[in-house]
Amino acid sequence: MKPVTPLLTVDAIIINGSNIVLVRRQNDPFKGMFALPGGFVEVGETTEEAVVREALEETGLSIEIVKLIGVYSEPLRDPRGHTVSICYLAKGTGIPKAGSDAADVALFTIDGIPKLAFDHNKIIDQARVDINGVLSQM
Repeated sequence: MKPVTPLLTVDAIIINGSNIVLVRRQNDPFKGMFALPGGFVEVGETTEEAVVREALEETGLSIEIVKLIGVYSEPLRDPRGHTVSICYLAKGTGIPKAGSDAADVALFTIDGIPKLAFDHNKIIDQARVDINGVLSQM
């Protein structure tokens, strides 16, 4: 029998210029709120491939992964059900443009991040040292 397991997702903290790229969610849950770009990993792709694909689909940006930030597996982090997200820090190139299931894309300073969907504020807070390290090189 096939085991029942959590769904696998990816999230990206994308630095574009001196800002962090966020998407406004077009769909529930958290419709209308800003969130990190990301989504579900498709069968046959690596998490690295998934985060590059999701970033391009949602923001129009090509990304270069800088590092793995962490794995977020709190069972209640997504109201749709148990998801495990692998989060990457990345540098984005191009002009941000909303696509896929993103209603909008916007740039925020690290100190100007609004209340975000899911556990994304926690993820950014835990990655702050790494984010500032990349920003200091820009």
